[in-house]
Amino acid sequence: MTERDDPVAPTPPRASMPLVVVTPEAIRRWTIERRRAGHTIGFVPTMGALHAGHLALIREAVSRADHVAVSIFVNPLQFDQGADLADYPRTFDDDLMMCADAGVEVVYAPPTSVMYPDGFQTRVEPGGLTTRLEGASREGHFTGVATVVTKLLAAVGPDLAVFGDKDAQQLAVVRRVVADLDLGVEIIGHRTVRDDDGLALSSRNRRLDPQERIAARCLPEALDAVRSALAAGQRSVERLIEVAVDRIEAEPLARIDYLQLVDSDEFNALYGDLDESSSALAVAAIWIGETRLIDNLALET
Repeated sequence: MTERDDPVAPTPPRASMPLVVVTPEAIRRWTIERRRAGHTIGFVPTMGALHAGHLALIREAVSRADHVAVSIFVNPLQFDQGADLADYPRTFDDDLMMCADAGVEVVYAPPTSVMYPDGFQTRVEPGGLTTRLEGASREGHFTGVATVVTKLLAAVGPDLAVFGDKDAQQLAVVRRVVADLDLGVEIIGHRTVRDDDGLALSSRNRRLDPQERIAARCLPEALDAVRSALAAGQRSVERLIEVAVDRIEAEPLARIDYLQLVDSDEFNALYGDLDESSSALAVAAIWIGETRLIDNLALET
């Protein structure tokens, strides 16, 4: 009988738990020790509440670097509503176990008082890219993102960092910050990981009750409707947007924050007809009850 057939086959032992450090000095020492040995460092910044999407980012980092660090820090600077920050899921013990299983060696988990001590004043302003879409809907959000990412990259000092494509505008902002500030870190985007019904995995999905979870399907279905209409020959930006809006508005629990077709570089809104040279994204943010979800889809024109 093979081990697969044996119903009482032993469970493989859990990998050793990652080292947890809470200060920039400690994570910097960890990196320096490994770089002295000629090794490379991969990094995945998170706000915790890890799920399969995060694990995909971690696996990407593990495949590219000799050692991998993960940060877990719920960044107050990128929340525009206090209630949203307070309600953000926090599952630190479970997160550590998932990191161990994925091959993470160190978790950088600084408290807010370490990241933003008394007297902290500096902010990183990423520029015009942040005035649209997420930036317009969430005042100060991208300043908070750019500030925390800059601090994390400065503390960890990785060779590469992996971010998810689901937050496409955030990924573009991070790339701009790293390039403009000469941070010398390779930024890698990883495809969006989706549930079986197409909904992009997100820590915020935990807030959806069963009825809301079913309703949330309208978001990926709306983006798929755009792709299907484009494949069928529809090239009018206005009409493609209408196709997506119709699908979301058919869901009583959903309301649209924004839904646009934009270029994939600067996230400027597109108009007229798409041509074969267009590099387009369908981007959307919707509310399902009190939970805000975002998603995007690259369009093959």
